[in-house]
Amino acid sequence: MKQQPTATPCHHRALCTRRRMTAALYGAALSATLLAALPASAQFNMVPAPQCKTPVPSIHDVEQEFRIDAARHLYSCYLMRVHRGTLPPLLYGVMMIETELDAAGVVRSVHVVRKPAADEIAPWIIAMVKQASPFPAPARMAGGTVRYTETHFVDRTGLFQAFSLTEGQRDR
Repeated sequence: MKQQPTATPCHHRALCTRRRMTAALYGAALSATLLAALPASAQFNMVPAPQCKTPVPSIHDVEQEFRIDAARHLYSCYLMRVHRGTLPPLLYGVMMIETELDAAGVVRSVHVVRKPAADEIAPWIIAMVKQASPFPAPARMAGGTVRYTETHFVDRTGLFQAFSLTEGQRDR
């Protein structure tokens, strides 16, 4: 009958404890390293349901001023996804989009002007914008429609800010 190999018994309690602690520390360090190496894409797999209120028509007749109303509307729809305060020094993605709205503020189209470095951000931002429709109606814009450009800053956790309402970025 073959005998199963057994672990070397510890004759000193302190030595046994030290071996267990060392193994636990190596395991924790390996887990942290593996987690840090994984892409931060899980939070971008699903767009949260928007919590939009009925928008009030915009009083602005200039695209730059209208886009502030549009950014405020997007923020109100996704309050839990808005980054509060200054952005971190390293962002996960920066994306510029052009959005076209009809006279009622419904999204007609969203086009990517500047693609983010992290590919999973583009469909996430586009879906958020489309689901936040309708935006404030561009009542005073020429032709009753508007096409505006907005830049979105996204951190690794899935929080974002729009350029129109950004609070800046930390240098450290």
